[in-house]
Amino acid sequence: MKRFEFSDDMWYNKKNKMKSHIKFFMVCSLSAVCAASVVVGTTVLAVHHNNYSGRGGPDVSGFTSSAAEVIASLAEPQADDLTQYFSSITEDSSSVVSEDRELYYTTYRVKSGDMISRIASNYGVTQDSIISVNSIKSSRTIQPGQLLKIPSMAGIMYTVKETNETIASISEKYEVDAKKCALANGLDIEKLLTPGTSIFITDAKLDRMALAEINGDMFRLPLRASWYLTSRWGWRPDPFGSGRRTYHGGIDMACPQGTSIYAAQVGTVVTAGWSNVYGNYVIISHGKTGYQTLYGHMVSAPFVKKGQVVTTDTIIGRVGSTGQSTGPHLHFTVYKNGRSIDPLNMLPARK
Repeated sequence: MKRFEFSDDMWYNKKNKMKSHIKFFMVCSLSAVCAASVVVGTTVLAVHHNNYSGRGGPDVSGFTSSAAEVIASLAEPQADDLTQYFSSITEDSSSVVSEDRELYYTTYRVKSGDMISRIASNYGVTQDSIISVNSIKSSRTIQPGQLLKIPSMAGIMYTVKETNETIASISEKYEVDAKKCALANGLDIEKLLTPGTSIFITDAKLDRMALAEINGDMFRLPLRASWYLTSRWGWRPDPFGSGRRTYHGGIDMACPQGTSIYAAQVGTVVTAGWSNVYGNYVIISHGKTGYQTLYGHMVSAPFVKKGQVVTTDTIIGRVGSTGQSTGPHLHFTVYKNGRSIDPLNMLPARK
């Protein structure tokens, strides 16, 4: 049997062929790795974009230049394939938020120093939205640690009152887009709503007076000069030394005698006269809001008369110490539907 021998040329050719195979294998492996990088990178970018686009998310500029170079060095995908891919991402991701979306809520824990207006600004909604959704009666009473529901869009909650109400009729009342409102609630525009049902009216706002009441801006300070608080609203020891606890229906604002007293809000004078308790005093009714204000212990007869319409620029009297008083001060009471409430919750915060 004749022995077969390799010549140098044959060995050289076989060696080159082996190198070609190894090179081909390495190229294929590198291509597979690059393709996987593209898919993962595209997925991260797509989900990142959908999760954070327009919502103040993290900066995507931190991707390394090497990753960008690898992606840039590959052939661009076909437009149809890219559209189909991103469509699948949009359908599968629960974090995606489109422009035409239904209403959803985010939970926020109140921090020390938070104000509703600031929270609303951070989330891109109105303070009316947060107040309405959380049924807040006084914005000054929110506490650190309290949880608030933040709606994904501006608007207010509305409770259906009549059997013939629809999204269309309610939207017309608030002068907002009925289609947007229906979409937010997942309801038909013309469907009759059941009384007692709560719906979210997109872009609607609270009544101006209601918002002023909640924010404690219902009234202006009746004194424009410097003053200090000598007695709060509520139960207190009798200032005249009887030793009993007595109910104080307003606040006492001490200041020099003769200081001008202004009406705290537009209204009509219903009483201007004398009382053994309040001395010279005035009571003003503030329209159909159910509010009345009382100003007591004036130094002399009031400057206004019953039936007179007054504004916040009207001087109704001057500070004194008439009636049951221990010194010059203004006794100021706020009534809501005939019952006194704490005036400090209804006046602008002192700076």
